[in-house]
Amino acid sequence: MDTPPSRSNFIRDIIEDDLREQRHQQIVTRFPPEPNGYLHIGHAKSICLNFGVARDYAGHCNLRFDDTNPGKESAEFEQAIAEDVQWLGFTWADRYFHASDYFEQLYAYAVHLIEHDKAYVDSQSAEEIRLTRGTLTEPGRDSPYRNRTAADNRDLFARRRRGEFPDGAQVLRAKIDMASPNINLRDPTLYRIRQIEHHRTGAQWHIYPMYDYSHCLSDALEGITHSLCTLEFEDHRPLYDWVLAQLPVPCQPRQIEFARLEINYTITSKRKLHALVSEGLVNGWDDPRLPTLKGMRRRGYPAAAIREFCERVGITKKQTVIDMGVLETCLREELDRSAPRVMAVLDPVKLVIENYPADLIEQLPAANHPKDPTFGERLVDFSREIYIEREDFMETPSKGFFRLAPGREVRLRWAYLVICTDIIKDPHGEILEIHCRYDPATRGGNAPDNRTVKGTLHWVSAATAISAEVRLYDRLFTIAEPSGEDFRQHLNPASQRQVPAAKLEASLGRAAPGAPFQFERIGYFCADQHDHAPAQPVFNRTVTLRDTWAKVQGRRD
Repeated sequence: MDTPPSRSNFIRDIIEDDLREQRHQQIVTRFPPEPNGYLHIGHAKSICLNFGVARDYAGHCNLRFDDTNPGKESAEFEQAIAEDVQWLGFTWADRYFHASDYFEQLYAYAVHLIEHDKAYVDSQSAEEIRLTRGTLTEPGRDSPYRNRTAADNRDLFARRRRGEFPDGAQVLRAKIDMASPNINLRDPTLYRIRQIEHHRTGAQWHIYPMYDYSHCLSDALEGITHSLCTLEFEDHRPLYDWVLAQLPVPCQPRQIEFARLEINYTITSKRKLHALVSEGLVNGWDDPRLPTLKGMRRRGYPAAAIREFCERVGITKKQTVIDMGVLETCLREELDRSAPRVMAVLDPVKLVIENYPADLIEQLPAANHPKDPTFGERLVDFSREIYIEREDFMETPSKGFFRLAPGREVRLRWAYLVICTDIIKDPHGEILEIHCRYDPATRGGNAPDNRTVKGTLHWVSAATAISAEVRLYDRLFTIAEPSGEDFRQHLNPASQRQVPAAKLEASLGRAAPGAPFQFERIGYFCADQHDHAPAQPVFNRTVTLRDTWAKVQGRRD
């Protein structure tokens, strides 16, 4: 895996200080996703940070699934998450864990808290607990069950484990401080009853730990040195530290928070992504318009570009929204290096070369990458009839239009110079054919007399071109920050358009699913991972050649 140079940040400064002061002999981090959905670009930042830190400091990074909420989790999500981490270029060797691996130990720790008067079983309803928690300006009120004896709490907790109580009947709460200015410390819930099977442990458990309880203890049991979390967990850090301080854990991880990754014109809320998928507003979790890693991969985003993007935006404490253009720049830079060039015509109009032999199909050499000779060459078919882009011809050219027009000469990429002699229209004035003559002495597109030709057009042979479906993707929303519950109202109706019969050079019929290309003068595309086949080629646009967002005039598509 080619990795960009890691940029310094405050987390790396902390780690280097810890190593210098010999607080740790080896750095151990973790990426702890909940298997309740598919990963998105925000998760990529955490993946790159946690695995990158472990790599750069010769440490380890665990992949651990915080699977403590069985009603929303599944093996499908877990498998997809593992695949995405590997696709991004990271491995975990034998360090593949689950919070459910520790359920027995977590239960024992909870019993320890009960026996040391640090936790109690509360029989209030969820609504009663909510009403007594207090507000930001008013303290909470003690539960009437807060002073149950340790023996009673231990007995009730054991009975809860055996499944003797229905959902919502009781919870186990930490006994901390109902007057704390940090609401997270007002006797938070540690366990709740869930009469539902777990995708790994089956019906073995009837109680499940809360994330704030299981997460810190899983970190400690795995020997995590630095627990790197996004900023929403900053107010939870005192609870993280409190739980560890009350228990005989093998180590004391340090939680450090950083700003999560947000990009404009899209959303990364799991709940809202679930809504888009479940309501059929997008075509599944791998819809190329989504910021999910599955969707980005299907759209043709290279993993190297996402890693570079995560490095480029950096690690800070300040929450900001990154412009989509930064990601698109990383895509263009990576694809410019890695994508071979081909020719494709999305809106074809036929060009007939009147003085070219009708029965000849000539094969002309074309560079697969003009900047990198190691990509080699291919042969492209050239014939009397070819297709060019309809927008590359203008009957009455405007100022600054240097492409084909009546009486004007242009260069056909890798082929010849041609001059327009006539046009054929249908009764409604639609151009059916453009007629030209070519100069046989300009093979390869070179003018022997050095005459000036300003326009160069891409094209494909009408005799051998393949027809393909090309899907043009744009930004998912029409506003930069689609927040709130009305986010559906801002979905971009033009975020997905289909070109049903584009004309592509014949070599693309052999493209492997997922293979990236630059369609010359148009943009970067890839063969669709699922729908592409030699008999029915399908290509997705990854990104345009330049930023065309909000430019109504002159947009190629």
